[in-house]
Formats: sequence, structure tokens, C-alpha cells
Amino acid sequence: MPGFRVHITGSSVVGVGYAAAALFIGEMPPITCVLAGGLCAVAGMLPDLDSGPGIPLRESVAFAAAVVPMLMIHRFHQAGLPMEAMILVGAAIYMAIRFGATWLLHNYSVHRGMFHSLPAAAISGQVAFLAFGAEDPLRRYFIASAVVLGFLTHLILDEIWSVQMGMFGPKFKKSFGTALKFHGPEAWSNLLTYVLAIGLGALAATDAAWSEQSLQMRQYARQQTEQAMRTQQVAPAQLNYRR
Repeated sequence: MPGFRVHITGSSVVGVGYAAAALFIGEMPPITCVLAGGLCAVAGMLPDLDSGPGIPLRESVAFAAAVVPMLMIHRFHQAGLPMEAMILVGAAIYMAIRFGATWLLHNYSVHRGMFHSLPAAAISGQVAFLAFGAEDPLRRYFIASAVVLGFLTHLILDEIWSVQMGMFGPKFKKSFGTALKFHGPEAWSNLLTYVLAIGLGALAATDAAWSEQSLQMRQYARQQTEQAMRTQQVAPAQLNYRR
């Protein structure tokens, strides 16, 4: 199977292409494109969180623990938290991911389990969407898609490396089909994965609807304000009449 360097290189190349396409074709803000490209590159390590102690687990957990609180800054503002509370909540999230997630992965994860699956890719995108509470819904979809794209890059590379070309055609390893899958051999992990996917999907759909409605309300309020300003500018000219 491909190693850490292959995975991080593959997801980085895809992330650069994704960011460049969004910048030059989609006219997405440059700073948003840089963030999306970086998240896509790092997301290429996420499926290997179940591989046990090593570079993928250490680097991915450390990066997630540092980045997730920063992605949620707008969420903290929306909740009306003071600066002190933001710092405390951010520190709590860091500790939960850095140590709590690491403990869970060490004790309950199985290599090539449901971390290597399409539902897990959906969960990664849903978490990114919920954490990144930008006012523009399109930016949220863009960032979440970057995480899913990096995750899928890892799974696709695993499947490619599961096929070897021989003298009489391709040979499939035992690992073939264990990455791009919808379910694993253990019922409890399948159930937990789909419960998370459905639950987070419902939250993401509700939050997306609220974001769309909030954006429409802001646009309407902006239009009303601009119209009122234009009316105030025209009104004095109409009052200039001769007696």
C-alpha cells in the first residue's frame, strides 16, 4: 500500500489543483483557496488515523486539534462568547481532540476499518462544514468539499496500489476493495459510522438552510438600506420649488 509520502503528495497535488481551479475559474477569494488547498492536503492523511502509532496519526491529530478551534472562531462570535470564553472553549476542543481522540483511536480503531470508507469521507466533510461557520454558504461548501476531496484521494490511491500488473494481466491484492467501501466486517462500527453520518448530515442540512435564509435576510436588509439612502438623496432636490 502507498506510504505516508505518497498519500500526502497525492492529496497536496489535488489540493493545489482544486484551489487553482476555484481561484481562476470559480473566482473564489485567494485566501479561501489557500485554506481549501491546505485542508485538502492534510485530509489525505485522515483515513490512516486507524493505522496505529505513527506519523499519520500524530500529525493528523495534532493538526486537527490546532485547526478545528480556529475554524470555529465565527461560530464563537455567533454564540456571543466573550474573548475569555473563546480561549477556554478553544483550549477544551484542543485537549479533547489531541488526547481524547488519540486514546479512542489507539484502543478502538481497526486498520482498514470504517475509517477507510465512503461514509467516513462524508463525515469528514460534514464536520468541516459545521465547524467552518462562514457567512457565505458557498465558502462553507467549498471548504467542506476540499476535505472530502483529500479524503477520497487517499482511498483512491489505496485502491490503485491494491492492483499489480503481472505478465498475464492485473493481480488484485487482498486489500483490494477495502478502501472505497460502504461497510466493513464489524456490525458495531458500521452502525456507529452510519449513525454519525446521518446525524451530522441532519445537522449540516439544518445549518445550511439557516445559513441560506440568513444570507437572504442580510441581502434584503442591504437592499432596503441602499434604497433608503437613495431616497434621502433625491428628496431635498424635490423640495426646491419656486414660490
